[in-house]
This record gives sequence, structure tokens and C-alpha cells, in this order.
Amino acid sequence: MLSAFRTWRRGRILGRAALDDSLWAAATGRYSFTRSLSADERARLRDLVVLFLHEKTITGAAELAVDDEMRVLIAAQACMLILNLDLDWYRGWAEIIVYPDEFVAEHDYVDEDGVAHNVREPMSGESWLAGPVILSWADAEQADGGGGYNVVVHEFAHKLDMLNGDANGFPPLHRDMTRADWAATFTDAYRDLCRKVDGRRQTRIDPYAAESPAEFFAVLSEAFFEIPGVVRDDYPGVYGQLAAFYRQDPAARLERQI
Repeated sequence: MLSAFRTWRRGRILGRAALDDSLWAAATGRYSFTRSLSADERARLRDLVVLFLHEKTITGAAELAVDDEMRVLIAAQACMLILNLDLDWYRGWAEIIVYPDEFVAEHDYVDEDGVAHNVREPMSGESWLAGPVILSWADAEQADGGGGYNVVVHEFAHKLDMLNGDANGFPPLHRDMTRADWAATFTDAYRDLCRKVDGRRQTRIDPYAAESPAEFFAVLSEAFFEIPGVVRDDYPGVYGQLAAFYRQDPAARLERQI
């Protein structure tokens, strides 16, 4: 009953809400991962963006004025992750906060010796469990730059990861996926990247992925959408798991476009 009501409600929203055609054309034309979508995929993404913008608020911080174009650009990238999933994968929170540039985050933690620390560090993005997504607009504008960097995809991948608790690189899997396969594949790839980073070897994947399993999942999700051929070549098992999880094959999409 609840699902039927939700479907009915979203249908009414789609029937009433409008998305400016020029803004939508500019958004989907800006990124390689949206330009490569089929007509059906683009239409589905547009519906998701309309619903996303209805359910989420995107506001500026530090005197940043967030306009409609910025909202559509953020929403389009965020909804790419759930293109073949459902908006409910972003349930339980409602706010995206956008700073003009890097922002300072403050964290308290206790180390192994029981000593309390207070850390302040600049951030390009942050996701809170059951809380907002926070983004640097200067970093968001670097999306699709060729190196696999996408702060929007990164932070929204963390949100998916957090659906079953703190981010740990192990999001809730579909019924046709197994925890054992995911764990083995990601663990092997993560250890391989850590060895390369520790050995100061050049990697095509952002070395920030070696920070933790949670960051590995988020960074590999960025690369999956931005430079999918690199992920498929360097870590084919991870690519297969991500393709099964996101229910997308962006490398094949790009190849069909060429």
C-alpha cells in the first residue's frame, strides 16, 4: 500500500513539476557520462532529477548564491548513481549544502592511547550519516576533467554506503549479489592499491582511495562513471561488482557513443 501511494504521489509530482528545457540540455550536455545516455536513460534521469529536486533542498553557505543551473547540475550527477535503482536509495535525509570553495570541517576523536583530539581540516565534500551532503562548488565544477575526479558522485556514493550504517565500503547489495564476492573482490583490489601507493608507484586511480575501504568505494565509484575504462582495465572484478550494484555499464555506453 505504501509503495502504491508513493508511486501515485511521485506521478503527480512529475505531472506538475517543470524542469527548464535549456537547463536540462546544458546539464546533460556538460558531462561525458550523461552525453552517452540513451534517449530512454536520459528521460529516466530527468524524472529522477525532478523528484530529487522536489524532495531535497540545495542551499548555499558562506554567501554562495545557488541558482537553478547549479541545482540541476548537482541533481543530475547525484541521480546518475541511482539511474537504474530508485530515489528511495537517498532516503532518510533532505539537505545538500554548497560552499563556494573548500570548507573547514571539525572532528573530535580518541586515539588508541585514549587521548582526545580535535582536528580541523579543509574539505571538498562531506556526507553525514542521516544528515546533509556538503559540497565545495569549486570542486564540483571540476567534474569530468579526465582524471576521474567527481566530488558529487563521491559524496553520494558515501550516502549509498551509509544505508546500512557508517560508511565502510560495503553498501547494501541486491539479492542477485553476494557479500562474499563483494568482500573478496574489493579487499584484493584495495590491498593492491595500498601496496602501490605505499610503494610510491603511479596509479591511474586517485591514491586517496587507499585511505580506507569507505574511500576506496567512493573513489572507485567516481572513476566508474568518469573513467570507466580505467576501472575495467585495472580492476575488472571491481568493475563487475560496481556494474552489478549500480546496474549500469558506463564503459559500454561510452564505446557505443564513439
